Amino acid sequence: MRQAVHAEWTKLRTLPGTGWLLLGCIALTAALSATAAAAVKCESTECGLDPAKLSLAGIVLGQAVVVILAVLAMSGEYSTGMIRTTLAAIPHRITVLAAKAAVLSGLVLAAGTIAVLASLLAGWLILPGQGFTPAHGHAPLSLAYGPVLRAAAGSVLYLALIGLLSLGVATAVRDSAVAIGVVLALLYLFPIFAQLVTDPDWRQRLQRIGPMTAGLAIQATTGLNNLPISPWAGLGVLAAWATAALMLGGLLLWLRDA
Repeated sequence: MRQAVHAEWTKLRTLPGTGWLLLGCIALTAALSATAAAAVKCESTECGLDPAKLSLAGIVLGQAVVVILAVLAMSGEYSTGMIRTTLAAIPHRITVLAAKAAVLSGLVLAAGTIAVLASLLAGWLILPGQGFTPAHGHAPLSLAYGPVLRAAAGSVLYLALIGLLSLGVATAVRDSAVAIGVVLALLYLFPIFAQLVTDPDWRQRLQRIGPMTAGLAIQATTGLNNLPISPWAGLGVLAAWATAALMLGGLLLWLRDA
């Protein structure tokens, strides 16, 4: 396993697009978070906005870059034929997938941590000027406050799970464009479909099982009773999606020819 991890790290590290994609994830996440923080006003104690969630809004866009990175980590080898060399060097296919998952998770966790900290810093600087002050019932953002720390750490884990979900889908379908399309549809079209459902009970059920709507519940620090699913349970739903995708991808990798 150690040799497999080293090989996957070498491959992913030396790909010219890896660094740019990680930087893109950080930059897009922080930029959108800052924009979201600057676009709102809280002029009373009843503004009903969650400052931590606002400060982490960029995750919605940054995750798309993680999807691309994770898909290319696997499907890129199929498009170039490199997968045959990989499997010849490491015949145990599940070990190859596990090594890819470990290296990818490490990179996404590192980039996600930087992106989340930059987003919270932007929120800490911008939100007080937008009315998020103690006078309106909002303390300054601080990682010393349990719910904010949970939202920050959970957002980093969210990005890592999105990467694993994407890796599993890419392993199953092999084609980069198809894999990216499938994952982005799950993330962005699922909540749109849920909003089109007129029955409130079914809408809530769909929000509970959608990978993005459930997973991003981890960012909420206010109004927890109004969420369709609790924060950690929502992240658990996303973890179940990622696990299922990896299991399906691993099974097909084991059964099919390279």
